[in-house]
Amino acid sequence: MSASPPIPPPIGNAFLLAQLGAHATRRFAERVAELDLTPPQTGLLRVIARRPGESQQALAAELGTPPTRLVALVDGLEQRGLIERRRNPKDRRLYAVHLSEKGRETMRALAKAGAAHEDELTSALSTKDREVLHELLGRIAEQHGLTPGVHPGYRSLG
Repeated sequence: MSASPPIPPPIGNAFLLAQLGAHATRRFAERVAELDLTPPQTGLLRVIARRPGESQQALAAELGTPPTRLVALVDGLEQRGLIERRRNPKDRRLYAVHLSEKGRETMRALAKAGAAHEDELTSALSTKDREVLHELLGRIAEQHGLTPGVHPGYRSLG
């Protein structure tokens, strides 16, 4: 008599989150590539838009990325005319980072791309389901000490 095949374990929530996260990351990268941006550049632009005038050091700390890696990202965005570095009026040794007009236009395009991304990923859910999912995922993220609005991938940039 042959043994019956083992019953596979049920697919857990952690696996589903990882699966959806990988899919969402890939799709988001494709969307922002249409705007000639990478996800790290997009995240930095979002932080600068939320906190205009911050120093590069403060931005690096918020993103949890090495300051040397942030400098390379800032340099690239500045060369493309998306951001501006200005002397910090409170400390002339530091630069304050701001969006340029072109950067603000890019942020408007990113907002549209982000909304389309959100709609695509959650199209199977009602508005109420989306709200519940957001609240539940927010609680899980908070439990693990994740900074709201900052992708943890910045910690591994280098």
